[in-house]
Amino acid sequence: MALHLTVDPEAAEPPYEQIRARIAERARSGELPVGYKLPTVRGFAEDLGLAANTVAKAYRALEADGVIETRGRNGTFIAAQGDGAAREAASAARGFAERARRLGLDRAAALAAAEDAVRAVYEG
Repeated sequence: MALHLTVDPEAAEPPYEQIRARIAERARSGELPVGYKLPTVRGFAEDLGLAANTVAKAYRALEADGVIETRGRNGTFIAAQGDGAAREAASAARGFAERARRLGLDRAAALAAAEDAVRAVYEG
């Protein structure tokens, strides 16, 4: 199965973010199964009519999020979801909680700040 994806040059979000979001969504839905081999950065960039750096930036973001994994010369693959993403989110949440406490926020203020941040990101 070939990866078909379109990028809208007129969209508000930059091309790399469109690529990142669409691959992440397809991985979460199972449309791109665990172990699916993604195209090379250069090949995919050529198919999309974009610079290789744009696709590379999307792949780096996906890898940082645990959606994909690079296996050296073997290529880039959809990673197993769940554990990596949950661990990363828990680590980020703990870092936030520790920082909020050092800043002198009580539990309620820290939770309110976290809720505001989550609302802003998820509701746009």
